[in-house]
Formats: sequence, C-alpha cells, structure tokens
Amino acid sequence: MSELLQIEEPHPTRLAPPTWQAFLELGFRPLYLVACAWGIVGVALWVYAPGAITGQMPGVVWHAHEMLWGFVVTVAVGFLLTAASNWTGVNPLHGPALGAACVLWLLARIGFLVPGSVAFGLASACELLFQLIATVAVARTIYGRRSRRNYGVPVLMAGLALTNALYLWAAWQGDYALLMQRFHTGLLCMAVVALLIGRRVIPFFASRAVAGLELPTHGASGQWQLGMGGLAVLFSLLHWTTPQATTLAIAGLLALWQLVAWRPLAVRKVPLLWVLYVGYAGLAFGLLLAAVQLGGGVARAAWPTHLIGVGGFAMLIIGMVTRTALGHTGRPLKADRSMVTSYLLVLLAAVLRLAALLPTAAVLPLLHASAAAWVLAFGLYLWRFVPWLIRPRADARGGTPVSVALSRSSKTTR
Repeated sequence: MSELLQIEEPHPTRLAPPTWQAFLELGFRPLYLVACAWGIVGVALWVYAPGAITGQMPGVVWHAHEMLWGFVVTVAVGFLLTAASNWTGVNPLHGPALGAACVLWLLARIGFLVPGSVAFGLASACELLFQLIATVAVARTIYGRRSRRNYGVPVLMAGLALTNALYLWAAWQGDYALLMQRFHTGLLCMAVVALLIGRRVIPFFASRAVAGLELPTHGASGQWQLGMGGLAVLFSLLHWTTPQATTLAIAGLLALWQLVAWRPLAVRKVPLLWVLYVGYAGLAFGLLLAAVQLGGGVARAAWPTHLIGVGGFAMLIIGMVTRTALGHTGRPLKADRSMVTSYLLVLLAAVLRLAALLPTAAVLPLLHASAAAWVLAFGLYLWRFVPWLIRPRADARGGTPVSVALSRSSKTTR
C-alpha cells in the first residue's frame, strides 16, 4: 500500500487537450465522474422531482438502491480498480473494456427509471454485469500477482454484488420488508469496505502530509474489525439481531479507538486529511447507532442509515475523490477553496439531513436545504475535476496502462 497515490509536484503550463485514452486510463477517471454526477441527479430527483421516478422500483426503494449501489459502491469500485493497479503494477481494467463497463453502468441507471418489468430486468442485468466485470478484473490482478495482503478485496467486492442482487430480487418480488433487510445488509458490506480503505489510507496520507507525524496502521485491530464487520453482514443475512448488534458495536468502538490514535488534532489544518477523519468518525458513530437501533434504543432505522451514508460514506467520498484524483492526475496535494467548500457543504448536508429526521414542522425545508448543499458540493467537485479527469496527467508521466495479461515471470508477492 506504500506505493498508493504517490506523486511528484507537477509544473504544468497549460491543460493538454482531452483524450479518450486519458479518460479511460484508470478506473477512477470515468467512475468518479459518473458516480458524482449521478449523486447529484439521484438526490435532486428524489427530493425535488419524485414524480420522475417511474420505474419498477417505487420512490424510496429506488432512492435507497441508487444512493448505495449507484453512487457509493460505484465510487468504491473506481477507487479499488485504481488501487489494485498500484498494489500490483497491473492495471485491472482500462481502455475499451473500462468504457464498455461504464456503458453498462449508465444503461442500468436509465433502465431503473423506465417503467415496466422488462426495463427493470435489463437494468438489473447491466448493473450486475458491471459489478461482475469489475470484481473479476480486480480478482485476476490481485490473485494473479499474488498480492496476499489484498486477497480479501475481491471477496468484499463480490459481497457488494451479491447484496445488490438480493436487493433487486426482493424489489422484483415486491417484498418491502425483505428488501429493506437486504439494503441494510448491503450497507453493512459497504461499511466493511469503507473501514478497510480508511484504515489503510488515512495514516498513509497523514504521515506524508504532516511533517514528523507517524501514525499506527492498526494491523491487529483492523483484522478484528474486519472480522466483526464480516460477521455483522452474515448475521444480517441470517436475521440474528443480537449477535449483529454486538459485532457492529465492536467494529464501531474499534474505529473510534483507531481514530483517536491517529491524532486528529494534528491534521486539523489540513483539509485533505480532516475531511477523511470526519468521515471515518461518522462511520464509527453510525455503526454504534446501528447497534443501538437493533437493540431497540432507536426507533427509526433511518438514523443510523443516514449517519453512515451521509456522515460517513459521503464525507469519505468527497475527501477521497479529491485526494486520489489530485494524486493520479499529477497535481499538487493541496485543497483549494472550491474543494474545501465542497467538504463543508457535504458536512452541512449531513447535519441538515439528520435534523430532518426530527419530528418538527421544519422537516421539508431541512430536507430541501440538505439536498441543495449536497448538489452544490458535488457540482463544485465536477466543476473543478472534470477538466482534469478527461486529460492526461499534468506532470506528463507516462500513462500507458500495464496489460492485465500476466506472464509467468511477472508474478510477484506483495
């Protein structure tokens, strides 16, 4: 992981022209772009134009699916495709193959909005095929290069695809209770992925951004955390509420302990770092709240869902899609005003969305304000980063991806 996202300071003079080769060079480029754009569309439709959601999945069912698998998981796939390239020296998916996967993803988004069971079936097939392609590509790369430290990553990606399939099947059957249970299982699976990514990149990024700051990687506690998270997903599938609550509480407490050990006050003046710390804290508290909710202490599952989803995932996402995109497009690792503004807007969106869950007369204004902050945040991201995502690296480093085909002599252990 030590190679992840290292760059040299670039000295660009002017932007190179956009090229398809650059845009489809690594998974983060098209997938960050389309995921953040869809994050805007998905929230805007749900809050401001729910009548436009006319597909097989009714409003809240569509909203839950698109925010988790259409937005959050897509960003994670883009990150993991890119990280796997750094871990192994082999690019899992690029060029026309990556472009074809993105077309499948786009067809799924359109199909889920079109009325009728045929459109729903085709959209489901496109979505699951997109996830299968990404999972197989990462698995071939990691297992082919014997990157043993990362053997669990394709398993987690397969778990995200499986929970998606289970959710879509429940939606097809019209079983709302089962559908929400499948959603929460998928949410937990994504939380395990987010904890794994956060635990790896946060100390790595921090130790390189703050002089003299050495942070623990939490290898031992991370294994326990991964185990507890995996068990929570299993118990969710089995409907074992008490064991699920216990494992969620342990995973959340471990995340808080890790966060404190990472010395958050030391990074308070570095926006590229504190945004990740805030997201990791949101995820930790969300898991603890989920445990309390399962134990009957919180009546509405919407509380932990939105704390994990907006306070955790979204904060981590806006931090990761800026930090990693800066690194991989060859630009200085420094957040400008537009990036910091987008961080604050996502944080504001999270606070307002949670406030909208309170039983007050201001529910609708708070929901609309939260959606507006969200749309502005990711709109700012796209405004700043789209010109960079579609162009070659600013530092002119070679960008030709390594072929995924493995020769016997190229296999290494990492």
